[in-house]
Amino acid sequence: MFDRPTRQGGYFALAAYCIWGVAPIYFKLVGHVQPLEIIAHRVTWSAILLMAVLALSGKLGELRLPLKSLGWLLLSAMLLACNWLIFVFAVLNDQIIDTSLGYFINPLVSVFLGIFFLGERLRPLQWLALSIAFLGVMIQLVVLGHLPLISLALAFSFGFYGLIRKNLNLPAVSGLALETLIILPFALGYLVWQQAQGALAFSNLSLETDLLLVLGGVVTSLPLLFFAGAVTRLSLTTVGIFQYLAPSLTLLLAVLYFEEPFNRVQFATFFCVWVSIVIFTTESLGYHRKHYRDHARASNDAS
Repeated sequence: MFDRPTRQGGYFALAAYCIWGVAPIYFKLVGHVQPLEIIAHRVTWSAILLMAVLALSGKLGELRLPLKSLGWLLLSAMLLACNWLIFVFAVLNDQIIDTSLGYFINPLVSVFLGIFFLGERLRPLQWLALSIAFLGVMIQLVVLGHLPLISLALAFSFGFYGLIRKNLNLPAVSGLALETLIILPFALGYLVWQQAQGALAFSNLSLETDLLLVLGGVVTSLPLLFFAGAVTRLSLTTVGIFQYLAPSLTLLLAVLYFEEPFNRVQFATFFCVWVSIVIFTTESLGYHRKHYRDHARASNDAS
C-alpha cells in the first residue's frame, strides 16, 4: 500500500496533467478572441492569482532573485510566452494533434538539449530511443514534404525553457509568478492599445467572454499548484511517467471530440515516438534501479 503523502502526490499529479490534457477545450471556448489578447489575459490573471497564492502562503520572499539572473529569467519568460502563443494558435487552427505530438516529443528534446548544452552522456539504448523518435519526425518530411513545425516549435521552445529554468533553480510557483510579472507590462500595454483601437474583446463583447478570459489565470495556475504539490510527494521518476498523460488526453480529445483527421503518416510518427518513449523510460528505470541496488550493496559492505 502507498503511504498517505504518496497517494496525495498521485492525486495532485493526476489532477495537474488531466487539466493540462484537456486545456484545448478552454481555448476553443475563447476562440472568438484574438490569440494575443488571450495570452495577455492569461499573463495578467495568472500574475494576480499567483501573487495572491504566494502572499497567503507567506512565500513572497521566494520572489527575491539575484540581479545576474534577471536576464535569464527574462529569456525564460519570453520562451514561455512564445510557447503559450504557439499552443493557442494551434488549437484555434484545428491542429490539436500537433500539440499532442509536441508534448510527447518534449522530454526527448530536453534530453537532446542536455547533450549539447550540459554535456550529458547517453547510454546506447537512450541513443536508440532518440534515433527512433527522429525517424518518426523524418517520416512526415519524406512522405508529406514538410516537418511537423507546430510540434517541433512547442517541443523546442519548452525544452529551452526547461533548460533555463533548471539553471535558475526556482520553485515552480514563484518562478512562474516572476515570469508573468516580467511579461505583465507588455500584456497590459497590449490590452490598453487594443482598447484604444476599439478591438479589445474584454468588457466589449459579453459577460461570458469576460469570465472566460479571467478563467485563463485559473487554467494556467491551478495545474501548476497541483504539480508543485506532486513533486514534493513523489519521486521525479514517477512524475516523469505521469507527464505522458497530458498529451495522451490531448490526442484522444483531438481525434474523438474535435474530430481532427488522424492519417497513417501521423500515426506512423506517433508510433515511432511512443516506441522511443517506452525504450527510454524502461531503460532509465532499469538503470536507476540497478544504480540504487549497487549503492545499497556498497553501503552494506562499508558497514
